[in-house]
Amino acid sequence: MQLIFAGKAHPADEAGKHHMQRIYKRALDPMFGGRVAFVEGYDLHVAHFLVQGCDVWMNNPRKPLEASGTSGMKAAINGTPHLSIGDGWWAEGFNGANGWLIDGQADPRDHGAQDWADVQSLYSLIENELVPAFYERDAKGIPRRWLQVVRQSIRTVLPRFSTRRMVKDYVENVYLPALRQETLTR
Repeated sequence: MQLIFAGKAHPADEAGKHHMQRIYKRALDPMFGGRVAFVEGYDLHVAHFLVQGCDVWMNNPRKPLEASGTSGMKAAINGTPHLSIGDGWWAEGFNGANGWLIDGQADPRDHGAQDWADVQSLYSLIENELVPAFYERDAKGIPRRWLQVVRQSIRTVLPRFSTRRMVKDYVENVYLPALRQETLTR
């Protein structure tokens, strides 16, 4: 397994910046023998290449700090299964068959307990679901269970997370109600 980290901490997020620095130092550590990498300068262009060459897209912010997760949406639409906590887009996008939900059960106000519960859930998912699904092959060498998740990802994410749907939701849930309210107050 190779872990590739990319992303940026918010400029005001000192803890996030220190965390990214620790990951970067680990990526340079010979002990990890090239198994941990950190991609600097993460942007749309870099994301384009990561989406194409990635087997699983993992996003694990601490709830409720995920803004949206558009990179994860893009990966899922392109057939890369998603692995994340239930925050941002994945809270709405996960259906039980199109990826994996890191669902550590702990008091969310206790960050240490929540982190521990999330990491235990993550390790369990990797060991008991992801790895077996990826490496289990039929007589022809095809990972049937893995491909089911890939297909579900494309089938379920694409229609729900698009510009068309976003504009429709804004019109129906924001603009039209605001227009009606404006009309009633006149």
